Amino acid sequence: MQLGMIGLGRMGGNMVRRLMRAGHEVVVYSATAKTRETFAKETGALAASSIEELVARLKPPRVVWLMVPAAAVDKTLKEVVICVQKGDIIIDGGNSYYIDDIRRAKELAPKGIHYVDCGTSGGVWGLERGYCLMIGGPKESVQYLDPIFKALAPGLGSIPKTPGREKVGGTAEEGYLHCGPAGGGHFVKMVHNGIEYGLMAAYAEGLNILQHANVGKKDHVIDAETTPLRNPEHYQYDFNLADITELWRRGSVIASWLLDLCATEFTKNPDLSNFAGSVADSGEGRWTITAAIEEGSPAPVLSAALYQRFGSRGEDDFARKVLSAMRFGFGGHLEKSEK
Repeated sequence: MQLGMIGLGRMGGNMVRRLMRAGHEVVVYSATAKTRETFAKETGALAASSIEELVARLKPPRVVWLMVPAAAVDKTLKEVVICVQKGDIIIDGGNSYYIDDIRRAKELAPKGIHYVDCGTSGGVWGLERGYCLMIGGPKESVQYLDPIFKALAPGLGSIPKTPGREKVGGTAEEGYLHCGPAGGGHFVKMVHNGIEYGLMAAYAEGLNILQHANVGKKDHVIDAETTPLRNPEHYQYDFNLADITELWRRGSVIASWLLDLCATEFTKNPDLSNFAGSVADSGEGRWTITAAIEEGSPAPVLSAALYQRFGSRGEDDFARKVLSAMRFGFGGHLEKSEK
């Protein structure tokens, strides 16, 4: 099958490689000439010098996949729409807001252009492991694109069948699923990423408690500003986090791919000194909480995980200054360094 890919970043580039391994023909475009030319030389993909040329190289019905940041989708989409024709399919595989998908699908429908949203999970490991694909859009278009989705997805692999699903059928167990109409794919991906925030925060907080389990061995200032450690003898542990995360990977109920990544990193760099601890949020966590509020669906863990990311970037610095100012104002409490 033939496809045009716009965007050759960490995800888009590896998706092209995986598609080509499966025998599909891919025309690629990146805004940077050097990027697309180097990529084409390395992979054998056909490089287009413009979006117009990319579309012109495709045979009807044309399939154009956008793998660009959410903020760049509308601009890129406008350029693509000028070039495509009735019956062509445009896929947004990035992390767009599902409400934008609903709008885009409505805008393109009168032109006869089919819009498909595809939440894509797999990161830099997707080339070898495959990508989990959460798909929204018209059923006929999704069915037509099945060879593309099948090539990108992990497939059955070595994961045993879920008990009770032996006769269910469908594509979910192969790692891709048509989740519903326009926006459905990105809605599922949005919540997927919200859950990811919560899982990551839980691991981070738990491992932090283990990291500080030797606090009883340290000297503690005795003054009115410091909460005393009442039982230092209870906190005398120097835990090896590399060993503990490796242990948890083996038969524990909290084993996961995220834990695998922790274990790998602790083995390479036990104190994580190569990381500053500033954690970005690309939007999905915020949108998940917005949906939870509008649905009246409680999500305290996911909300806390999102706010934790804000704090990691220093967004609570001023709030902490306000706290300090109030304590000084009512009690004359002076700030003190904890280190």
